[in-house]
Amino acid sequence: MSLLIANGLSKAFGALDVFVGIDLRVEAGDRIGFVGANGAGKTTLLRILAGDESATAGDIARKRGLTVGYLPQDPPPAGDQTIHEVMLEVFAPLLAQGARLAEMEHELAAAAARDSADYPTLLEAYGQAQTAFEVAGGYDYETRIRQVLGGLGFNEDEHDKPLAHLSGGERTRALLAQLLLSEPDLLLLDEPTNHLDLEAVEWLEDTLLRWKGGLVVVAHDRYFLDKVANRIWDMNFGRVEAYRGNYSAFRLQKEMRLDRQRKEW
Repeated sequence: MSLLIANGLSKAFGALDVFVGIDLRVEAGDRIGFVGANGAGKTTLLRILAGDESATAGDIARKRGLTVGYLPQDPPPAGDQTIHEVMLEVFAPLLAQGARLAEMEHELAAAAARDSADYPTLLEAYGQAQTAFEVAGGYDYETRIRQVLGGLGFNEDEHDKPLAHLSGGERTRALLAQLLLSEPDLLLLDEPTNHLDLEAVEWLEDTLLRWKGGLVVVAHDRYFLDKVANRIWDMNFGRVEAYRGNYSAFRLQKEMRLDRQRKEW
């Protein structure tokens, strides 16, 4: 299933063309490594795919209801919230369900105390709500938060630390954790390994290998791309060439393509 299809994308800043006439497609299950020289326009294209910037020309068709998560290179603003509070934002609907369950428990207790005829109906409704809450992950979201934050290098004693007290790299890691917890259909990551140690990079590799949606990741770490990517976009001279396989497969295919072009020339 196509998550996103881009046709004829172009971007110019004044008289300078960053790229022209790019056609792209992202399918569910794609894990795309996005490579190219610094300044080639990878970040600009990623921002356009994320909807944070507009193209000069071309159009993008997105799957109906598509959710997109975007990790920029620049750290997000620092607010007064703690790391844990920012993670809880992902689970706002779940927390509302939990609050409603607590209200229903009080209603049940009151109905039982006065021997109300409504008690069986209230009990059945409570049971259904509790099942829905459990299926949605209502009893394990705190575990998921600890796992993701731990995987990205945050100790538990840092979870209540305000974002304003974090470095730029730490805020970027916190945003990455929030994006992973929110599980968008399409995840766009711009240099996600910049602020991670080796252990956290390995954890992120394993997490992205299990990613069910689409993924586009800009990275210069060829070992990371070899592990994670099943497709490569190569951006050079205002164009994007698509290749199948990981980074090593891309390098081999690109060399074969260049060799063929040299012979034809």
